[in-house]
Amino acid sequence: MKRRSFGTGRPVSLFTLGTMRAIGSVDQMASVLEAAAKIGINHLETAPAYGPAEQFLGEALQHCSTLPEGGWVTTSKLLPGLSLVEGQQQLDEILHRLGLNTLDNLAVHGINRKEHLEWALSGDGAQLLEWAVSSGRVMQLGFSSHGTNALIEQALRSQRFDFCSLHLHLFDPQRLPLAHWALENGIGVMAISPADKGGRLQAPSPTLKDDCQPIDPLVLAYRFLIAQGVSTLTLGAASSEDLTTAAHLAEADGPLQQEETDVLHQLEQRRRERLGNDLCGQCRACLPCPNQVPIPSLLRLRNLTLGHDLIEYSQERYNLIGRAGHWWDTIDASACGSCGDCLPRCPHGLNIPQLLADTHARLVAAPRRRLWS
Repeated sequence: MKRRSFGTGRPVSLFTLGTMRAIGSVDQMASVLEAAAKIGINHLETAPAYGPAEQFLGEALQHCSTLPEGGWVTTSKLLPGLSLVEGQQQLDEILHRLGLNTLDNLAVHGINRKEHLEWALSGDGAQLLEWAVSSGRVMQLGFSSHGTNALIEQALRSQRFDFCSLHLHLFDPQRLPLAHWALENGIGVMAISPADKGGRLQAPSPTLKDDCQPIDPLVLAYRFLIAQGVSTLTLGAASSEDLTTAAHLAEADGPLQQEETDVLHQLEQRRRERLGNDLCGQCRACLPCPNQVPIPSLLRLRNLTLGHDLIEYSQERYNLIGRAGHWWDTIDASACGSCGDCLPRCPHGLNIPQLLADTHARLVAAPRRRLWS
């Protein structure tokens, strides 16, 4: 598998093995680990928040008979807000569970709010991150974020981090300019879950499969991001079969081919045909909303529901609103008061209050359990 630079650290494979799904047993983790090594994956992503994943990974690493060339590159995370002593203890526990003396990459797990970034740049957080590197426990520092573009940009420009983990998806490319800026400035970029979080593309709707003909939707999503220059894409695998697409794309690190570009245009055309004049262009000119309704995020789900029949995915994401703390939006479409402030700002003349009401009616459902809750 081809490798790309990742900040100031060791190069990483195009795909990263996320360990949050192989949590049934150490044997399951070991099986996935072996399969990943055999197809050339060298980068592992884990976290204490992933249940027993870190412990299972550490035990599996001791018995893995197949190693990638140059050994494994390992990333783990610490939640923001810890005291210096708490963070030091938790980092040492991470190293102990993984059986390592040094961690290649340590990320702040979720710079989602202003106070999370403040913690990382000053006080206990800054001291903790500095100690992690100066003590030789960590080689380079990064962060993941579900926050606003403005917050992510501030974190990237802080000169504190060597890599970042961002939600970058075929159907939600709004953070790509940030990713490009990071890469141009030597900061590694890991795309978080472009398959599952990107639209459950490992099990696409029949409509989406037809829209992407003759390319599989998951292959198209992966190739879209690889062609953007992203350092690596995370792949959560519960079995070796989950690595099939990654194995197929092990050396597919070139620019988009004409057929791929044609399918992307076909996707956009069909979405426009189905949504007509109700298509939200995601320009964000409607913001800010007096009731803090995240209009573009909600209408993006409506776009996917009507545009490609991604109803299960859209319902899942919609019904996380207000139930996932700072990891997701907290206000849904029912908060729209039909004040009309957004209407003159929309360059497409959308009846936004009406579309928000329709979004809520289509997507509100009994909430599903999150993977980690």
